[in-house]
Order: sequence, then C-alpha cells, then structure tokens
Amino acid sequence: MLEENIPLIVVGIIVALLVLKAFIIVKEQSAVIVERFGKFNRIANSGIGVIIPFVDRKAAKVNLRVQQLDVEIETKTKDDVFVHLQVSVQYKISRDSIKEAYYSLENSRNQIASYVFDDVRAEVPKLELDDVFAKKEDIAIAVQQNISESMQEYGYVIIKALITDINPDHKVKDAMNRINAAKRDKEAAHEEGEAKKIKIIKEAEAEAESKRLSGEGIARQRLEIVRGFKESVEDFKKSLDTVTHEEIMQFVLMTQYFDTIKDIGANSKNSSILMPHSPGGMKDFQNQIITGTFVGNELKSMNREGDQNKGSNQE
Repeated sequence: MLEENIPLIVVGIIVALLVLKAFIIVKEQSAVIVERFGKFNRIANSGIGVIIPFVDRKAAKVNLRVQQLDVEIETKTKDDVFVHLQVSVQYKISRDSIKEAYYSLENSRNQIASYVFDDVRAEVPKLELDDVFAKKEDIAIAVQQNISESMQEYGYVIIKALITDINPDHKVKDAMNRINAAKRDKEAAHEEGEAKKIKIIKEAEAEAESKRLSGEGIARQRLEIVRGFKESVEDFKKSLDTVTHEEIMQFVLMTQYFDTIKDIGANSKNSSILMPHSPGGMKDFQNQIITGTFVGNELKSMNREGDQNKGSNQE
C-alpha cells in the first residue's frame, strides 16, 4: 500500500516546493529585481509577490534606504600643505530608477568615491589651509552638486555630502597651535597693559582728588586757626586789661606749640623735628611774626603814598 502511494507523495512534495518557490516576500524599503530567462522582467516591491518557478528568478535585492559612504582623501592646499579629509556622502536609490541603478553600475560605491576624489582634489587646491577649515561647508556643497549631476542619470540621489574631518600633518598642527598661542599671549599682554594703565590713571586721579580735598581742608583749618587766634585775643583783652597783645600772642603760640608736640608724640612713626626745639623759641617765632606784619604794613603804606603822589603829579 505504501509503495503504491510513493509516487503521489513525491508529486505532492514537488508541487509544494513549486508553490513555495512561486511566492517571494519583499521587506519594507527594499525591492527585488525579477528576471525571466536572464532578461529583466519587473520590479517586485515590498510585500508578497508571485513568480514562475524555474522561469523567473530573483536577480538582486535592492536597498532603498539612505546609505552612507565614507571616503578618506589626501590632497594639497594652495599653500602647499598636505591634508587628510574625510568626506561622508549620504545617498539612496530612487524608486523610479531601480533598474538603471542596478544594471548601469558594476560597483556604485567605488564609482561615487571616484567622483568624490575628483571633486575634492579640484576644490581644495584652490584654498589655503585656513580657508579649508573656514569654508568646508562650501566645499561640501560643491562636491554634493557635482556628484548629484553625475549620479542622477544612474538612478542615485545624493542627499548630502559632509566633510567630517580635516587633519593636516601633525607638524603643521603644532605650528598652528603655536601661532594661536602667541596671538593669545599678545592679546593677554595688551589687556594686562590696559588694565595697568587704567589702574595708574585711577590712582593718579584719586591722589589728585585727595590732594585737592586735603588742600581745601588745610585752608579751612588755617581760617579756623586765625579765627581762633582772634577770638582768643579778644577774650583775653576783655578779661585782663593789663595784658598786652604781645603777651597774648606769645601765650597762644605756646599753646599751639604744646598741641603740636602732643600730636607728634601720638604717632610712633613720626620723624618730624621742630627747629628750634624749645619753648623759649616761641619768643623768636613771635618776633618774626610781628616783624613780618610790621614790614608788610609799612610796604603797604608806602605803596599808598606813592599812588597818591603819582595822582597829584598827573593833575
């Protein structure tokens, strides 16, 4: 009985295999190229599809996601500095051009890399090293535009080209770091000098203001001293009629002398010396003041008489 059913079992297995082979499942964001007897037949999109076993075949599975190709390039700048650049190209295959993308290029990644090499080595030698760092976005845009125009006919869409790394020789980097450090030191020295200048100016302004206020204080102090002398002399005259002006002045000067000695002694660091340093010297000070006052009055009287005589002669 089993031997009689063997052919049916074999036929059933073959039919099942054929049925299974007739169905294909395509994942999302991908497509399958179906060939019939070696010739392009159609594009199977995501989902379940049917092919004719032993007649149709899945020639290739095409990835429709955004892919990235990293290309490392060594080139020379305008100022003869060799620099290594890493360019990252983001691309994808257009859904409308899957056939062209598969059948036109043998190795799409190598061909895109060749275009990147050509474009970068055409753009970077136009710029100096500092400009390469400053204008890397412009270089990336130029590379993207050139690659897009070239790869569009093959069904590839260039989404973005990015320069992710610029790496000159380590000796050049050390020199650039030294130049930058020297520039920063120069700026720091300039700022430090400006700060010292401002400090000196402010200190001078403060000293000038202090001296001005001190002068005003001394002037007021002298006025008060003179006023005090006057009031002291008047008080003495009212109290003691027999005391002369010279004796009152000598007493006041003596009082000022002792006050001064007291102030000097209160400061341990003071090195002032009074010449002559004796209470008896007050008489000499008094005589000098009286003589100076007398001489001043005489000169003033002589000037007045001279002016009067001059006026009389003119008449």
